[in-house]
Amino acid sequence: MLTSSKPDLAVVQRGTAAWGAVLALALCAFALIASEFMPVSLLTPISADLGISEGQAGQAISVSGAFAVITSLFIASLAGSLDRKVLLLALTGVMIASGAIVAAAPNYAVLMAGRALIGVVIGGFWSMSAATAMRLVPEAQVPRALAILNGGNALATVVAAPMGSFLGGLIGWRGAFFCVVPVAILVFLWLLASLPTLPVERRPAAPGAFRLVRWPVVGWGMAAVSLFFMGQFTLFTYLRPFLETVTRVNVPTLSLILLVMGVTGFVGTSLIGAALRRSLYGTLVVIPALMAGIGLALTLFGGSPLTTALLLAGWGFLSTAAPVGWWTWLSRTLPQDAEAGGGLMVAVVQLAITLGATLGGLLFDLRGYGATFGAAVVLLLLAALLAWRTAGVARASA
Repeated sequence: MLTSSKPDLAVVQRGTAAWGAVLALALCAFALIASEFMPVSLLTPISADLGISEGQAGQAISVSGAFAVITSLFIASLAGSLDRKVLLLALTGVMIASGAIVAAAPNYAVLMAGRALIGVVIGGFWSMSAATAMRLVPEAQVPRALAILNGGNALATVVAAPMGSFLGGLIGWRGAFFCVVPVAILVFLWLLASLPTLPVERRPAAPGAFRLVRWPVVGWGMAAVSLFFMGQFTLFTYLRPFLETVTRVNVPTLSLILLVMGVTGFVGTSLIGAALRRSLYGTLVVIPALMAGIGLALTLFGGSPLTTALLLAGWGFLSTAAPVGWWTWLSRTLPQDAEAGGGLMVAVVQLAITLGATLGGLLFDLRGYGATFGAAVVLLLLAALLAWRTAGVARASA
């Protein structure tokens, strides 16, 4: 049986909310996501400058993901009783160092070392994001805080690739990466000024990330999270070749469609709080079911640019808002163990994204977009089914 008691937190007791710190964390999320995905649009100049293949340059993304998984699983236990404000500031310092190292990398090995460091920050930051939000605002405002936090994520998803491409052409790939450094310095100073001290609570030892899945509601929920992100990225990763070969849009139109997806995603993170207040589990079931419907509709009407753009606007709205729902679920399900649960969720999501992209690529090469999108539809429907099952388990254990 999961504990339902709420953390004894000073901020909540005072009835105040540290929104300045929440906004600083949102900017941190923006810088992290921009750093993580900026290499996507800079592979060619990186490979030419360092004398490596574009495939090797692409591993700069893989290595950050791998280190994010490892860090997310163990940071809560390794950090021990360290004040979480100090830990977040230390991670921000590592982000500053990573940007500087990558920008100055003389060879491939140093580049990968710098990218490994950003992976450590990604894993550590996102593992603690829900737990930190719970400590900065009263319980009723946690969904709003998580929406703001994920708003930084959504905004970075919109601008990271085009920003990298633009800055790379203007000041070179090294300059593009170095642009993250002043943003990270601003984050460090903002967190230093706005974040309250966050000492670790004195309570019995929390279970490790792996032991949490023994609780049925956590196990079912993490399974639903995994299938959701697998389904999402099985389809999303291969949108560009779909739009180019099936919808037959030109590059400016493609960029406009992706921008619209990002904008609707930002709107989705702003509005999902109301739906979560009405029905948390209902929202978690409906989102993947609707996305499955969109995936199916794309296979039927993908030849129409207008219809495709409208469908993908809906996809962006739902897919970007969904993480807010699952982080809210985590904060309500594991109020006392949000750090360990956050680490587990980050690891599950990172692995699911990798598996989804790999599965989608294999199917795309073997059978075309129909097989890829069809697999995504099946995975999303299964995610909806598992979210429904998680709701039943939660009610039974309440």
